Amino acid sequence: MVKFFLIISLTFSFLCADAQVNQELEQKLNEKIKNLVDAKIYAKDKAYIDTVISPKSNYYRVDGTIDTIKVIKTLKDNGILKLFFKSPREITISFKTKTNPNFFVKVISDSLVNIGYYKYVIEEANYDGVDFLYKIGLLSEYVTDPMVLNKELQKSGSEIVDVIRESDAQWVYVVDMKNAELDVPTLQDGIEHSLKRSLYAYWLNVSNIEELQIYSSNLNNWFPYVAYYDKQLNLLKVEKVDSKKTNLTIQIDQKSHYIKISDLYNMKNIKDELILKPMGKK
Repeated sequence: MVKFFLIISLTFSFLCADAQVNQELEQKLNEKIKNLVDAKIYAKDKAYIDTVISPKSNYYRVDGTIDTIKVIKTLKDNGILKLFFKSPREITISFKTKTNPNFFVKVISDSLVNIGYYKYVIEEANYDGVDFLYKIGLLSEYVTDPMVLNKELQKSGSEIVDVIRESDAQWVYVVDMKNAELDVPTLQDGIEHSLKRSLYAYWLNVSNIEELQIYSSNLNNWFPYVAYYDKQLNLLKVEKVDSKKTNLTIQIDQKSHYIKISDLYNMKNIKDELILKPMGKK
């Protein structure tokens, strides 16, 4: 009999604990929705919001946080969250992450360009050794769509884990970078790779090779500039050749994870392709 009551007591305790966890998660979810949606819209459409955000358990992550991107998608798809303005406005976007600033700035800059953001002003860049805050300002008719940006960031193994609306024109994106890599070609031993004409420097992942032979078309006037970086994009060394080259062989040491291939003077000197022949496995 004592054993029976003990089992009943434990079961009741577990149920109470689960109910408390669910209540806390539901409160977090409601607070997140209130943060994202204008107060007047939230008050007017609360019943509708409760209907579309259902079941609420679909918006909980296993780690006890809220899947903010999924919440935003549902709110946007149902016309509750509007990211457009009536006319262009000055907006501020802050990014928070835990990673090396050099690496994050490269990833976020590439991602912003890829979704059409070319003109913005860096308002703040602050790193305390653990957390990095990167704030930009721009003139736009709409707030950067978190879903579009997140899809682009996922190409580099990173993702937006939270979005905070400070005002209509001030947004904060928290980005998880723990599995991030630059979204660039990864060279493999014995597999030839071609670099087509470009106005921008070529970035490559060289973490798997020991040597790289570069052949330049006769149509080029290539004055080699090669920069070597570690996994966190700390600059290791730079090789410059102040003469036209049709071929160049470089050694990749153990610390080098990425390289940037450019021209010492102007990328317009590379009028045709560069052929890459990776050799050796690390």
